[in-house]
Amino acid sequence: MPLTMSAFAKNLTYKDLPDPLLRVLRRSFLDTMGVAAIGSTTELSDLARKGALAVFGIGSAGGARMLMDGRTLSPAGAAMAGAFMVDSIDAHDGTSPNKGHAGSAIFPALFAVADAMRANGTSITGRDFATWLAVAYEISYRAGQVQHATCDDYHTSGAWTAVGVAAACAKMLGCDGEAIRHAAGIGEYHGPRSQMMRCIDFPTMLRDGVGWGAPTGVTAAYLAREGFTGAPALTCEGQDAEPYWNDLGDTWFTVEHTHYKPYPCCRWAHPSLDAVQELMTKNNLTHDRIKAVNIKTFHNATRLAGHEPQTLDDFTYAIAFPVAAMIVRGQVGVEELTAETLQDPDILRISRATKLIDDPHLTKISDGKRWAQVTIIDMDDVEYADAPRTPRGDTDLPLSDNEISTKFHNFSDPILGQDRADKIEKLSANFDTLDADDFAELMDLCFSAP
Repeated sequence: MPLTMSAFAKNLTYKDLPDPLLRVLRRSFLDTMGVAAIGSTTELSDLARKGALAVFGIGSAGGARMLMDGRTLSPAGAAMAGAFMVDSIDAHDGTSPNKGHAGSAIFPALFAVADAMRANGTSITGRDFATWLAVAYEISYRAGQVQHATCDDYHTSGAWTAVGVAAACAKMLGCDGEAIRHAAGIGEYHGPRSQMMRCIDFPTMLRDGVGWGAPTGVTAAYLAREGFTGAPALTCEGQDAEPYWNDLGDTWFTVEHTHYKPYPCCRWAHPSLDAVQELMTKNNLTHDRIKAVNIKTFHNATRLAGHEPQTLDDFTYAIAFPVAAMIVRGQVGVEELTAETLQDPDILRISRATKLIDDPHLTKISDGKRWAQVTIIDMDDVEYADAPRTPRGDTDLPLSDNEISTKFHNFSDPILGQDRADKIEKLSANFDTLDADDFAELMDLCFSAP
């Protein structure tokens, strides 16, 4: 008989976690903390923290610190602030089949509940935290796939991460299997069914919905612990959900489907970024010789045009401008996330000359993958065409550990200082083996203000 979601969450232990899964969780730990570090500097993050401080006071659950800040709120408030912080830089881990992201909700939420538990006297080891992460990721991924398969609208990641966060946090709080069922149901029911394509068409600070998915899941867990009912979560139970859960415990979606992003912008732009970087290098091209760029890609990606972004949110949900930045500067990194970059005349010239083409074939095959084909045209009308490709960072084209490390330090060193960043990297490399004291040190490093 297939394992139920609630039984999986209740009974999973550290010894059940396979080595490939632990490798993903370690990489996601380091990657997410790097994104949180640079995210702590954004206007979006600053405003979210101000809002959280205004409305989320400390209650009987105890206080939880905000990531990269240190000030104390309720667990739900700290989860909200942290999720908005990570999501403010679109460089965190993701899952292509779900067209979204899990770690940006999961880490802030589980950190918040863990910090409140620790403040109340509970010792937490790395093994504990790894087990909770595994529950949150796996349930989130599977709930997300069910939602995409059964709902017409394209909902943000906050909708389905609320389910995984709720189940994992209920496990953290010592809930039994039935209470975990109710937590997942509450999280699903109140999770933000926000419209992702709205934020792509009209980019704002709303982003991927995790700013409300994370605190919704946390709140659901505390409600379920008190006896509040909300089961079933339809993304976890029922006939429509069954195909996505019948191998639970045997197959890990988290291992099969977690990707990492080399560039801080929407994943849909990444195959084009990889393509122009290679074309420019291989053909010894310089940006002053580029006349135009044609990008064939799948339908939804063409709605990410972004030829003249005015804000970081516009930049995040763009293709033309990041591609132009890659052509001009040879990179899309922290230095490109500035107001000055948005006014760069060389980048703007190429961005305005970039055309996005809705390609039916690439749309058809972009189910669980992200395809694009790029042609660069020089001033002599010579065309340099790349073959259609999917982005680096997926499991078939993985980033190396060194690339993850370099990205982390590029994001975190200028904000946290190299010494603190080095300590986070060293401890997170095998965080699941840390005893309570060493894991507490790692948490402190992630919570303290820069």
